[in-house]
Amino acid sequence: MKKRAAALCGAAAVVAGMITSIPADASAGSATAPRTTQTAKPTWKKCGTSAYPTLQCASLTVPLDHSHPGGPQITLALSRVPHTAKTYQGPLLVNPGGPGGSGLKLAGFVASSLPKKVAAQYDVIGFDPRGVGASKPALDCEPGHFNAVRPDTVPSTPAMEKANLDRAKAFAEACGKKYASVLPYIDTVSAVQDMDSIRGALGAEKINYFGYSYGTYLGAVYAKLYPNHVRRLVLDSIVDPGGVWYDDNIGQDYAFNDRHLAFLAWVAKHNATYKLGTDPAKVETKWYAMRAALAKKPAQKKVGASELEDTYIPGGYYNGYWPSLAEAFAAYVNDKNTDPLVEAYDNFAAVDASGDNGYSVYTAVQCRDTSWPRDWNQWREDNWAVYDKAPLMVWNNAWYNAPCAFWPTRSLQPVDIANAALPPALLFQATNDAATPYEGGVIVHHQLRGSSLVVEQGGGNHGITLSGNTCLDTYLAAYLTDGKLPHSGGEIDAVCKTLPDPEPLRTKAASTSSRGSALHGLLGFRG
Repeated sequence: MKKRAAALCGAAAVVAGMITSIPADASAGSATAPRTTQTAKPTWKKCGTSAYPTLQCASLTVPLDHSHPGGPQITLALSRVPHTAKTYQGPLLVNPGGPGGSGLKLAGFVASSLPKKVAAQYDVIGFDPRGVGASKPALDCEPGHFNAVRPDTVPSTPAMEKANLDRAKAFAEACGKKYASVLPYIDTVSAVQDMDSIRGALGAEKINYFGYSYGTYLGAVYAKLYPNHVRRLVLDSIVDPGGVWYDDNIGQDYAFNDRHLAFLAWVAKHNATYKLGTDPAKVETKWYAMRAALAKKPAQKKVGASELEDTYIPGGYYNGYWPSLAEAFAAYVNDKNTDPLVEAYDNFAAVDASGDNGYSVYTAVQCRDTSWPRDWNQWREDNWAVYDKAPLMVWNNAWYNAPCAFWPTRSLQPVDIANAALPPALLFQATNDAATPYEGGVIVHHQLRGSSLVVEQGGGNHGITLSGNTCLDTYLAAYLTDGKLPHSGGEIDAVCKTLPDPEPLRTKAASTSSRGSALHGLLGFRG
């Protein structure tokens, strides 16, 4: 998980939230619009940064359990870039994914990245979902859970498997002891109810929504429960709603392995720079030799085999990281220099306090949203089967999610997001996305009647709009301006070419999209 910046906005002014009555255990069978009661609007205060000077912040209280509005309350942190145009199209809620990602800065990013004439027509609203960042309480189950050096993720011996299992059990137990009264209400449906509380507090009959990654599932569930409260819906890098969450993680393992092979092929293509060979298979052999060496002797007592995986998995999310990752790889192999590798770990993988918070919410939501196998034998069998075909991420991903095998709360059911009552939605999907594989976009396109699917052909990045691809952004701007959508009558409504892969840092042509780097600094890893 990438380091996240400190929370942008503190609790500014606490106001009473809008109350909803849908039960906390809502599932596919109870996906109906709940009764709502509206109260006061948020009080906004300036909280701008040098990057996003017009940001404002506020807070909102909502029930911990929306089926018992008079019970304990929690606080949501909000951010806003207010509209400036005479034409006002309402609030545009944005979410970066995760689950566990903070959306406060994302509001500033989206408002500054959209064409000015488009952004000026919306109040762009960011929020920290319940449990996240500046929202209260903010979860932190076990600080330092990812401190280096961790046991090797690959359980090649019973002792290694036990060490990793003990970590997963300890994390789940710590969460259960620390947040026993909170964990039953940290889930997607509860977060969706909070979103409708935000809508009501803003005084809006309907919201516009723009979500990345897990934020696509969050948006689709909101649209299912509150279809009459949705005006426009944009989903970018789309979660397969039929696989939440165990099957989706296994699907990721294959896709991330493919993206890692694409990275190694890119390294081989630039052998003149990295001098690791021109044969991608031999470059792969050198990478795994590096991993084996670090398993025996971690670099600077900080980057072992597990931390190496943590460092290179982000390259599957965004190829803008490839030049730095290749530099670190080459320095270690060719020069026995560990400094670039440790720097890459610090930049892309080291977990700070906000990362601990994000992981705590990630596990709380995913473990609560749906049932997970409780028999570890199934995890062992399934993951070894994947490892034989796609070794890069499988065990790293398994241990990342393993607390769900021991989670202290009972599970809900996934929400069936199929929707015929929704206004036409706009979907974006890259064909080679690893975090949310392509099939998810196609499935959701079929399930949201009247939606349009725009595909980035050959693209492998996760989070593709507002990241430098003018073709994609043109469709996004048209939709947000007047609801215009492409319709082909086929499975795909429009196709955009992917952006070129980056160049090595040492070449004069080296450059990455500044917007792409900014976006991927805001999107949470793992979903």
